[in-house]
Amino acid sequence: MFFLKISPALACGCTIVIKSAEQTPLVALYCAHLAKEAGIPSGVLNVLSGFGETAGAAISSHMDIDKIAFTGSTEVGRLIMEASAKSNLKPVTLELGGKSPLIIMDDANVDEAVNLAHLAVYVNTGQVCCAGSRVFVQEGIYDEFLKKAVARAKQQVVGDPFKPGVHQGPQIDRVQYEKVLEYIQYGKREGANLLTGGSHLGDKGFYIEPTIFSDVKDDMKIAQEEIFGPVMSILKFKTVEEVIERGNKTIYGLSAGIVTKNINIANRISRSLRAGVVWINCYMVFSPDCPFGGYKMSGIGREYGSYGLENYLQVKCVITPLQESPWL
Repeated sequence: MFFLKISPALACGCTIVIKSAEQTPLVALYCAHLAKEAGIPSGVLNVLSGFGETAGAAISSHMDIDKIAFTGSTEVGRLIMEASAKSNLKPVTLELGGKSPLIIMDDANVDEAVNLAHLAVYVNTGQVCCAGSRVFVQEGIYDEFLKKAVARAKQQVVGDPFKPGVHQGPQIDRVQYEKVLEYIQYGKREGANLLTGGSHLGDKGFYIEPTIFSDVKDDMKIAQEEIFGPVMSILKFKTVEEVIERGNKTIYGLSAGIVTKNINIANRISRSLRAGVVWINCYMVFSPDCPFGGYKMSGIGREYGSYGLENYLQVKCVITPLQESPWL
């Protein structure tokens, strides 16, 4: 994330102030140390450690800062846009929350689909903005998928991420840990079927079991709000038309996934989903030349590739009369 943000800005000749997340300040400081060793001059790349309410607010409203690029929650994105509007109207690019659908058709290889769903939800302990946390499974393979998804989740090794063989570490802090557990309780109360997980692990650390809900309805909190944790919501559907409508039935539009052997269905769904990136028979595949960003309340602007460079450039038009031109 650090280098994703600074690389296009540096390439366009900008000087940078990085306000690191308060949960992970050491990563940004060490990356800045590496950048200095690589030869970036003093004052070009600056790291500010602090809290959003103070340091972040000061940056967003500063009259001498010309551009803001932010990754985080939709709530904070709103505050940054407001601060920009009230200060110097600095342009803002935002990569915000998501509630991405992963759509699995009847013709999919179920084992491969389960592995993709597992990756889409549980990578980085579910703390990923583009997590495919709404898993739509067509009715013909629904029961088989549930059985295999539960078995796969139970194989997940949770523990110290620095130890070999561990697949899933803790949530980033107590606040996020308690938030995820609260969403699990919402799922239970609203009538979703808890198939596996749903509890904390151990008596030390912010570890949560890989969790799967089935029989999830579109209007449930766990199907509408970003959980940012290891919670998979599985929803059954019948037709392509139905899943397109339901896939779009959220305030977010960051990403989506489609698993099918039928390229015509894949193309139809991908064109119909209001999502900034759609993965077909894969998930979380990134490339420096593939733009990434969201529709709706998932953000503004794109990162990566030429689109990412444009965020840090201004267009200027210079017109000069040619008084002695032979063509006039």
